[in-house]
Amino acid sequence: MFDNTNRAFIAINDDAEICLIPRMANRHGLITGATGTGKTVSLQTLSETFSDMGVPVFAADMKGDLSGVAKAGGNKDSVTKRVNMYKLPEKGFEYKAFPVKFWDVFGEEGHPVRTTITEMGPLLLERLLDLNDTQGAVLSLVFKIADDNNLLLIDLKDLQKMLQFVGDNRSEFTTKCGNISPASVGAIQRGLMRLESEGGDKFFREPALEITDFIQTEQGKGVINILAADKLMNSPRVYTTFLLWLLDDLYETLPEVGDLDKPKLVFFFDEAHMLFNDMSKPLLEKVEQIVRLVRSKGVGVYFCTQNPADIPETILGQLGNRVQHALRAYTPNDQKAVKVAANTFRPNPKFDTEEAITQLNTGEALVSFLDEKGAPQMVERANILPPEGQIGPITEGERDQILKSSLIYGVYEKLVDRESAYEILSKKEDLLEEERQRAAEEKERIQQQKAAQKAALEAERAKRAEARQRKADQGVLGDIIEQVGKSATRQISSQLGRTISRSILGAFFGRKR
Repeated sequence: MFDNTNRAFIAINDDAEICLIPRMANRHGLITGATGTGKTVSLQTLSETFSDMGVPVFAADMKGDLSGVAKAGGNKDSVTKRVNMYKLPEKGFEYKAFPVKFWDVFGEEGHPVRTTITEMGPLLLERLLDLNDTQGAVLSLVFKIADDNNLLLIDLKDLQKMLQFVGDNRSEFTTKCGNISPASVGAIQRGLMRLESEGGDKFFREPALEITDFIQTEQGKGVINILAADKLMNSPRVYTTFLLWLLDDLYETLPEVGDLDKPKLVFFFDEAHMLFNDMSKPLLEKVEQIVRLVRSKGVGVYFCTQNPADIPETILGQLGNRVQHALRAYTPNDQKAVKVAANTFRPNPKFDTEEAITQLNTGEALVSFLDEKGAPQMVERANILPPEGQIGPITEGERDQILKSSLIYGVYEKLVDRESAYEILSKKEDLLEEERQRAAEEKERIQQQKAAQKAALEAERAKRAEARQRKADQGVLGDIIEQVGKSATRQISSQLGRTISRSILGAFFGRKR
């Protein structure tokens, strides 16, 4: 709840109102607690508060519950009871709806969210495909070869075709780029097939998301961008890599703005514990860099998870605004987690932080925000304000109506398939195949010509050999007969010639009587 006093009213107890200072909101934050202790409601309350500030929000919706921000609240007795108990209407609280845009990687419950293979890059794609270091190095080489040859990698078929091209011509690239193992190429191809079966083919397409579409306001309120994540969560690696890509795109796209009076965007990263599971060192270093530097772009990142221990210390130290819901201490590991969580707060002499964490009721939390100088305030035990929007999901009809009334409806719904690596390499293969076919036909023609010449030469040789054999068989007698035959032929020809001549001359001059 924001009332233009340069403080955002977030939680309350009998002694005080706990407020978040907008200027410190981009110093990032953390919402933690066991399942069912109120993390989602805290996320909704914070999202609504930022929206009231005029700050756009991005958040993943795991169960569809967050969609309720699009409708005025007051639908829960527990909410109305708390509102009345603390006389919140007198402090500016009112049930109301907030501007919302729905997004969905699969394009079913929101505007489709897409990117290209090139924009995601080899480092994030390596995580997405669960590749080892060697396979990741080969993937980076494939990206370099594609870039050197001006081949756009847009969708999965582009990368598949590029891998096939590199694999078929790996000897050509070995001297320039290093060894390219067929086994590594095969592993990447199998990873792409698995990704496609998980719906990745819908994510890598065009038109790609313009990240600035997340940074919109309506009538002075920040738009709350809600990603439908219930289906996406079936593939945790796809979900976390997708959110990492969004963060990276924000970092790469937005200009430096320094310290603002309030953030340009607040990004909630829910189920953050899945992000850091088995994360490679290079990628972890990249995430640390993004979290450290993206605040200078005006972006606040808030991780939501069960325990602060889920977050690497190098990142945890950068999360200045904390909301800790209850943790259970049933096992030694649980007790250790409680101790770790307690140690992340500045102690309050009024209570034992470690003990309080295990005693918090649903909706109650330990809260510590940064003061005006950027130092952590003393931890307070308080009740998180109830949301002003509806708690729980809206109906499919209400979601569909909001979706179709969006100003960007139809922009991302229409697919674009321009010429890229697949088409270019396929044309090249077709041309090479045509050249091979013409070469084969020319070779066949030459072979046929040579065969015909050889056959003619052999026939001539056979004829001469037959004549020589016949002559050899006849011997001397054959020569005499041949000469006599020739002489007789000449005599007959001569006699016949004279007879014909006399007949003609006699007829011409007439006979003497």
